[in-house]
Formats: sequence, C-alpha cells, structure tokens
Amino acid sequence: MCNINPNYSPSVLDKKYRLADFFNQHWANYLQHPKEPITEEQFKAVNMMRLCRTPALGKDIYSCPDCDDVTEVYHSCKNRFCPTCSWQDTVKWAEKINNRMLASKHRHVVITLPHELNDLIKSNNELLLDVLLRVSSETITDWMHHKHSVTPGVISVLHTFGETKNYHPHVHMIVSWGGLDSQNKQKEIKGDFVNYDFIKKKFRLKFEDALVGCYNNNSLTHRFKDRKDFFRFLKRVNEKRWVVHMEPTMANPAHVVRYIGRYSKRACLSEYKITRMEGDFIGFKYKDYKTVDKKGKAVEKELVLHYRDFFPRLLQHVPPKRFRMVRYYGLYSNKGYIPEQYRNTKKIESPEKWENIQEEVTGENPLICKKCNKRKSYDYTISRRRQEPSVRIYVRKELVREFDLMKNVA
Repeated sequence: MCNINPNYSPSVLDKKYRLADFFNQHWANYLQHPKEPITEEQFKAVNMMRLCRTPALGKDIYSCPDCDDVTEVYHSCKNRFCPTCSWQDTVKWAEKINNRMLASKHRHVVITLPHELNDLIKSNNELLLDVLLRVSSETITDWMHHKHSVTPGVISVLHTFGETKNYHPHVHMIVSWGGLDSQNKQKEIKGDFVNYDFIKKKFRLKFEDALVGCYNNNSLTHRFKDRKDFFRFLKRVNEKRWVVHMEPTMANPAHVVRYIGRYSKRACLSEYKITRMEGDFIGFKYKDYKTVDKKGKAVEKELVLHYRDFFPRLLQHVPPKRFRMVRYYGLYSNKGYIPEQYRNTKKIESPEKWENIQEEVTGENPLICKKCNKRKSYDYTISRRRQEPSVRIYVRKELVREFDLMKNVA
C-alpha cells in the first residue's frame, strides 16, 4: 500500500522543503509568546496547511482488480493560504475562465499604493482593500470608455505582499485591450501607448475621494487628531509615488490565461523558493528589483529569518474571512455580456495529471499495480469532516459520478 499526494505542482521537481514542516516544528513555541496578535483566520490557515495531505483530512482509495494492492490518496486542505492547494485552484480556475474571455489582445496592469498608506490600510483591512480593488478597476474602465469608447473586460487580483513578504498592497489586472462599443461590436485598441501621468492622477484622485468619504462617514479607523490633521496626511501622501505599470499586449488568449495563473490564487510563499530550514531559521529566495544584472534583470537574493520574525511576516497576508481576492469587472463581471462570436473558443492545454507528475518524480505511476501491471480502480472515499468527530465513507456511482453515502464509522 502506498500514500500519494494528489496536488503536485510543476515546481515540485525543484521543491526541497515543506512549509508545513517548519510550522510543525516551531508553531507551538511561537504561540506561547506571539510577536503579533493572531487572528481566527490565521489560526485556521496554519492548522489547515499543517493537516494538508495527511490522514486527518481523509483519503481516496484505489485498488488493483486482481491482487487488491491498495493506493491511498490523501486529501488536500483547499485553504487559500496553502502553497500546494493554491496551485491546484489556479489550474481549475484558468480552465473555467478561458472561455469567458474576449478573443482579443490583453494587457497586464499593476497598480500600487504608496507605502505611507500601509498602516492605515492595516487598520482598515477589508474596507480599504475593497476600495483599492474597486477604484483601480474604475480607473481603467472609465479611461477606456472615455478615451476609446469601449467597455473592457477586467480581471483583478489583490496581493498584499512584496518579494520579501513585506506588506505591499497592490492590484494585478488583466485588461482586454479593447472591448465592446455602444453597439455591442468588438473594437480593439491600436498600439500600446498610454499617458501614464494621466492614469496615475486619475487613480490617486479616485482613491483619495473614497478615503475622504470613509473619513466623513466615520467608517475609517484612524489616529488623526482632527480633519486638518487628516488632510495634512493626504497632502504628504500626494507627494509620494502612485505607481501604474502596463506590460506590452499579449495577443494569444491562452497565454493570457497562463499569465493570469501566476498572479491569481497562488500562495504568498511558493515552497520551491525556500532555500533552507536550519534550526530556528528559514531562508527563501527573492528578486531584488533595485539591483539588476548586466541584462537588466532583477538579481536573486536570499533572506533568512528566525521563526519569530518569519511567522508574523507571512501571516499578515492571510486573506480576511470571505474576502474575494479575485474580482471581475466590465465585460467579465456577472452583469457583463459578450456575444458568442467575440468569445475565446480556443481551449488551453490540459494541465498534467497528478499521477503523471508523480511518475516523473518517482519513476513509477502510483495507479499502475507493480505486481499485475494493471491500472488500479477507484474504490471509495474516506472523508473526515472538520466539524464532526465521525468518519464518513463514500462510494462514487458509476454513471452520475456523484458520491453516495454508505455508512458512518464512529
């Protein structure tokens, strides 16, 4: 009998360390004297990641039809913070979104807030992160509507982390470089030229208007002495960098989907970037964009942290409960409508199955019996529910591909 991890990502070939192992080793000690308060969602994220791909979350059972040799496939935790599950979610999401997109060019847009706003955003986490997502999309869609008379499709992804996992709120957007005009006919934008200063100013004014609105209706948590102190703060922030960056257009929608996958549901720290776990310390590689090589590329460096510094730095990026980190605007929103003739019809390449990746790593296909050389068949699922002490066993029906509850095991 063998136990299999069903959630390998392409980076597994380079992965040497598991983040869960580092938490298993030091989490109990850290809880005795945490450096920062730990929220309920942070507790949940850590606990689920530690249980991921273990018997605690259940498993699927496969067996050989001749000799009854058994393979157990452990379940994943499906938590958004888990570095393995995030890749699996991205693959499924990319397949789903592919045919909802326009068959047109797209651009990757990044909008970043000045760091002087970080403390205020941390104190108003969901409120101001929601504002950031909303006004960044409004900035682009309003500009394209007035400049080019089109309604674009926008996919927005919120990130709160930088390369060193410091607090760095910014939005990645995939924007159709064109859209539908008032007659519902497709229109593409020619060229890549953009007046960045105009868009930066437009975004800054929209965000500050929303910030003033939050202050006026007393929904903003702050330490400003009075209204004058608040506006003096805004004046200082105005003098800082409000960054808007656009990559060149991508013509192939399949490339767009794969590109989105890099920024959509991926975890804060990918495990293949971990370089060491030595005692109380963990190291990971990151790109230093302030230092470039002869080819103009960011130099890769290593950051080593004690677990008391690493845990709070990482956990500050656990998403708030039920907060949507990926959102859709314009033609890609639920209210948007794209005529069938303008939709992308090309399918993206199917991701490699977990058993094929397992075979590449180990040299053996886990679902092929070593003795009989026959493919093992699915038998049943043991599911351990989080809120119940009981274990439930399910058997999949042959035709409708559903699970039929068979019995409870105390």
